[in-house]
Amino acid sequence: MSGQTDFAFDDAPPVLGGAFPVESAAGSGVRAPPASGGNGLFSAPPNFQHAASLSHGDRNTGNVLVQGENLQALRALQSRLAGKVRCAYIDPPYNNREKYRHYADAWGHREWLAMLTERLSVIRTLLSEDGSIWISIDDREMHYLKVAMDEIWGRDSFVATIVWQQRRTRENRRVFSHNHEYILVYARDCGSFRAKRNLLPASSELLARYRNPDADPRGAWQSVSANVQDGHATAAQHYALVAPNGAVHHPPEGRCWIYTEEKMRQEIAAGNLWFGPDGKGVPRIKRFLSDARLGLTPETLWPAAEVGTNDEAKKQLLQLLPGKAVFDTPKPEPLIARIFSIASNEGDLVLDPFLGSGAAAAVAHKMRRRYIGVEEGEQMVTHCVCRLRQVIAGDRTGCSAAVGWQGGGGFDFYRMPAPMNAVESAGDGG
Repeated sequence: MSGQTDFAFDDAPPVLGGAFPVESAAGSGVRAPPASGGNGLFSAPPNFQHAASLSHGDRNTGNVLVQGENLQALRALQSRLAGKVRCAYIDPPYNNREKYRHYADAWGHREWLAMLTERLSVIRTLLSEDGSIWISIDDREMHYLKVAMDEIWGRDSFVATIVWQQRRTRENRRVFSHNHEYILVYARDCGSFRAKRNLLPASSELLARYRNPDADPRGAWQSVSANVQDGHATAAQHYALVAPNGAVHHPPEGRCWIYTEEKMRQEIAAGNLWFGPDGKGVPRIKRFLSDARLGLTPETLWPAAEVGTNDEAKKQLLQLLPGKAVFDTPKPEPLIARIFSIASNEGDLVLDPFLGSGAAAAVAHKMRRRYIGVEEGEQMVTHCVCRLRQVIAGDRTGCSAAVGWQGGGGFDFYRMPAPMNAVESAGDGG
């Protein structure tokens, strides 16, 4: 890190995760990796060992779980995935001084920032031109991370800061009840991302605006004003508009007609203007539902009622993995589903190098995205593999109903050797 982003306020040594467990040779199912997926969707690096016993369902789908240190994995994948990842979501350690069931989240500030920015630099090279990264974080390190991202990705790459209401209840033990977290959004190229990103599904209120009071054979429509502000108008937009019933209409003061007189006559003849049920109303333009690209521009405030909470995600894990020690602060599937719905389409490749309990992979699978998830700890097997097996079997929890998930598909499981330098190892945020 350069001095510009090295904002140290303590120098406690990082708490590092240990190496992942290695299967014994007998019955391990570990073999040399295939040169590539059967359909060319994934080409495994030489140091990736394919574990057939932990893979499940259809093979060579492009869906991949990698158990290993994430920086080592990202570097190994760099030449193969450069420019191919449409969306990366990461839920890294927050460095919030908490000790969780599966990891301790207590780093020195310098070490934490250096660890994260090193990985973020590699991830940028993996994104497609219209690709984006979404980073979950809380307010202890969010502002430092924002400055670091501005430096290594460029300020022009910043898209938005999402505020997520991650709890509904009041926490009375603190000075303030912390009820929200952040998601920082950056794009490889903001112009390309803006042009390709998806809208949120249209609400029932928006759809209700479309009606068909004149029984138009083209279907439902809504009307919009036929006049606009005249700041950039031409003389051809100022005229007396004659309706089919002979009524004469003039634009209001300071406004003009949206079309020239000739164009307006053509639109009237085509039945694209509405003069009210009696033909005497102010002219309005008909916009048909069949021609509309319906959807809502995503907002930066995501309430719990729409995308869920940590507590709801934890209850889902307890249902999916009974008897297992679940993560303390997992992310809800509806939250990640919203991210993927905005930033990717079916068949796109998404990446989560801090996979934790497997939420991003589960959502990607249900939403028919290809995915690569990386996790170093035992939870890659005990949580992620078990969770995805249930997804393939038709899991109905989480976002399943919302995305119409019925089951199917598969994933390939790979293992990597432990990193030579343990300082590279990063715990996961769950």
